[in-house]
Amino acid sequence: MTTDIQPVLDILARLIAFPTVSDQSNRALIAYVSEYLSAFDVPHHIFPDETGEKDGLIAQIGPDVAGGVVLSGHTDVVPVEGQVWTSDPWVLTQRDRKYFGRGSCDMKGFLALALAAVPDMTRATLTRPIQLAFSFDEETGCTGTTPLLRELERRFPRAATVVVGEPTEMRVVTGHKGGIGITTQIHGKAAHSSLPDLGVSAISYAAQLIQWHDARMQSVRANADSTSPFSPPHATLQVGTISGGSAVNIVPERCTLESDIRYMPGERGEDWIAAYQAEVSRVEKQMQAHHPEAKIHLTDIDLIPPVAPETNGSAEALARQLTGDNSDNVVSYQTEAGHFQLAGYSTVICGPGSIAQAHQTDEFISKDQLEQGQLFIKRLIQRLSAPDQPS
Repeated sequence: MTTDIQPVLDILARLIAFPTVSDQSNRALIAYVSEYLSAFDVPHHIFPDETGEKDGLIAQIGPDVAGGVVLSGHTDVVPVEGQVWTSDPWVLTQRDRKYFGRGSCDMKGFLALALAAVPDMTRATLTRPIQLAFSFDEETGCTGTTPLLRELERRFPRAATVVVGEPTEMRVVTGHKGGIGITTQIHGKAAHSSLPDLGVSAISYAAQLIQWHDARMQSVRANADSTSPFSPPHATLQVGTISGGSAVNIVPERCTLESDIRYMPGERGEDWIAAYQAEVSRVEKQMQAHHPEAKIHLTDIDLIPPVAPETNGSAEALARQLTGDNSDNVVSYQTEAGHFQLAGYSTVICGPGSIAQAHQTDEFISKDQLEQGQLFIKRLIQRLSAPDQPS
């Protein structure tokens, strides 16, 4: 089966030129995709986020029946500030069979592959549809996945399988850890540092919450299952940022922590949140014994479900047939796949590029990976054009 990746590169260059960093709008990119799909008379629907500043898009090619395949990807990328790039991060640049640009790997390369295959999809006699699902805000907690799932259920027949095209070097990934992001705001009482008993140090009590993260990490590490395929083979906890205080001679009134918990499939994110909330309540009571108005607030709680290997999963079987990959792979990072699986879809993660390149200076995707991704989608089209059979 021959491949020509120039159409992919043409689309990838257009996608990368849109600086869809998560704190900026992606609407220009979605408008481009919509115009492109309209040129092939592909039914699609655009839906906004709550602010109206960002859009998601779903599309369907093929018969309006259940049992199809979703190709899912996110349109947002991480910032480039603080990174010194060799070339313009918003211009696709080729060097040594590699294509550089922010999002080339994570994950506009996959989006370009899916879009470049649309002409072949529309010409094929598909017996089951291919649905495209392009989201927003994946990089900031996968918050765009819930409205995307809602729109898929409203607009199109339910698919049988979902392929989330995150960079896996076209290996079939069947599991990943869940993720929790929490912002903790500690409100104490200010006082002169020479009279600390008149105040409540928000930073001192924040230290207890930081210690809780460290202690739980030590506990799960000590009780880890050595046969687990995950690295490390246990949940991980850390406080990533801390800010607080106003001057060295003032008892700090406020402190804010941002923490990250990555938990194992089989564990419940709600249980981890409840355990932390119990510790927060304990610390808060200590603070209020000194000053009744002291308070701890938890905000911006993002919960990303894990992905667990499925027994006789149709998505895994399909991806293995299309790639020839029979290795067992799990990852410790999170994707939108957890939301799809939780919603009842058979889901797998498989896409071009290496996660080692994601979020990095001079992010790139190789020509070989694009060619492998193109073959994957060509084989998918052929399979869905054949007489209907279990996937």
